[in-house]
Amino acid sequence: MNLSAGSVPEKSSLGMLMLGAIGVVFGDIGTSPLYAFREVFADGRVPLSQANVMAATSMFIWALIVVVALKYVGLVMRADNDGEGGMMALLALASRSVGERPRLRAGMLGVGAFGVALFFGDGVITPAISVLSAVEGMEVAAPAAKPYVLPIALTVLALLFVVQRHGTASIGRFFGPVMVLWFLVLGAIGLLQILRQPQVLGALSPLHALDFMAAHPHIAFITLGAVFLCLTGAEALYADMGHFGKRPIRLAWFALVMPALMLNYLGQGALVLGSPKAVENPFYLLAPPWALVGLVVLATAATVIASQALISGAFSAAKQSMQLDYLPRMRIDHTSAEEIGQIYVGSVNWALLAGVVLTVGLFRNSSAMAAAYGVSVSLLMVITTGLTYFVVRFHWNFPRWVALSATGVFLLVDLVFFSSNALKIADGGWYPLLMAALVYTVMSTWRRGRELIRESNRLHSIALAELLEALFANPPPRVAGTAVFLNSVAGITPSALLHSMKHYKVLHERNLFVNVRSHEVPWVPPEQRTEVTPLGHDCWQVTVHYGFKDQYDLPRALQGVQAQVGALDPMLTSYFLSREVVVPRSGGGMTQWREQLFSRLQLNASAMAEFLCLPTNAVVELGSKIEI
Repeated sequence: MNLSAGSVPEKSSLGMLMLGAIGVVFGDIGTSPLYAFREVFADGRVPLSQANVMAATSMFIWALIVVVALKYVGLVMRADNDGEGGMMALLALASRSVGERPRLRAGMLGVGAFGVALFFGDGVITPAISVLSAVEGMEVAAPAAKPYVLPIALTVLALLFVVQRHGTASIGRFFGPVMVLWFLVLGAIGLLQILRQPQVLGALSPLHALDFMAAHPHIAFITLGAVFLCLTGAEALYADMGHFGKRPIRLAWFALVMPALMLNYLGQGALVLGSPKAVENPFYLLAPPWALVGLVVLATAATVIASQALISGAFSAAKQSMQLDYLPRMRIDHTSAEEIGQIYVGSVNWALLAGVVLTVGLFRNSSAMAAAYGVSVSLLMVITTGLTYFVVRFHWNFPRWVALSATGVFLLVDLVFFSSNALKIADGGWYPLLMAALVYTVMSTWRRGRELIRESNRLHSIALAELLEALFANPPPRVAGTAVFLNSVAGITPSALLHSMKHYKVLHERNLFVNVRSHEVPWVPPEQRTEVTPLGHDCWQVTVHYGFKDQYDLPRALQGVQAQVGALDPMLTSYFLSREVVVPRSGGGMTQWREQLFSRLQLNASAMAEFLCLPTNAVVELGSKIEI
């Protein structure tokens, strides 16, 4: 079946989309100035000198130009999956592009899934470092407040996660104006210092960075790990592309965000050139003393907004992963009647909160967290560039040399940044990698377990056509109404039907055998939602198609098949589901501990009826055991 993208809600005006993008897309990268420049000289491995300050400032400027402006805005944002972006969308697009190469596709799916796991790992450390670095500004305004920094940061973070269940629609409209103010302030306080030390403008030339790298390659390599912190959040430009569109994000970046960030990093460089002691906290010392308290409040608001965007992104990534069969089913609550993308996943929310609290308690200050930050983000960027190559090569069908030319330079830059950040693994970089490894273990185990279940069903199940032929040779009694049997593989007999016949010994007058399929496209058009195949004797095979961003609603989808099967009265329709109980066995398709893990995940997954929006008073669940 050739699926194309479904219709998405009509977009708002360009100005409103730009405002929304500023409030959501650029929160993470926009709060990086709080800690990024400081970390270059924090541990003393990079000597504090005028030449090194100029070189570091130049590195910040050109990192933003090369990685964000050229790589993400110029290349990666072109690799959209029917208008959608993000790791799951890119993974789906790249894997579709190499569909005729099963080994390459399998390897790509594994690497891409680990990229999604890295994103969830970032979801733990990003809110922690952002909010804590903002609240630490209290120490600059009032040194006596130092003992209260950690409790205040934890309180802000806890409140942020607690309010998630109520949705963000009511406060979301304020995100854009607050972040516009934030970027204007970033540029203004940076410009004040540039006017005092205009020689810092020389850092706009890449020669300062290149000369520094040539003269001190080892120190420069170390410096890159801190410089990379200015790029955290760049993935959001691509990830949120489906919400706002390419043009609003690009315009917002070049018109406001990029100039503000460059002015601020130049301003921090100018400040340290004029007053080397300011390197202890150059961001807050940019502001005049009378504005410091207001800047702390604004910075805290900006970091909360940045964290909110990442949390919402984690909910969306979890939903997409569930629909692509990378995570077990979890309850999804819709927090807005108007916006289908406004969702809340409680299991993910509380897991993130637990991880954030653990992170703050383990590292206790933003400088210690900065050592842990960057490793997973830089590795995620390597994966993004690698997947982009396959899109350029196989989806756009460019020659190999063109694909390598388009992505090779960026991949080299990403690998250098990752190698520099890898030096921090022993100092805390292991932490987000460990979190990502745990998530990936769950994702890969669930994916493999579901594959084994489907294989088992194919091996041990009876062909549906053969069963119906044998069944109607001696027809059972028929009862009024419609029975909907869910089957995981089209064309095989659902175990729920066998159990139903065994216990009830009757068949409904009309029977639909429904197979729900997820596809590697964001949306499936309503006219392509269902396929119907007559099986005779008032029985039909129905295949329901969804994209990874569609909302599952099976009763609504089945309304579209009434022209083929007849009117479906909700009061006379029953849904028969098979509740599979996995029995681990030695020598199976996975190691024993992974089979045990999959069994636990299967047991605790939310009910299929809830996931498919089935009416609870019309569902019959029949259990069956299955060995994998």
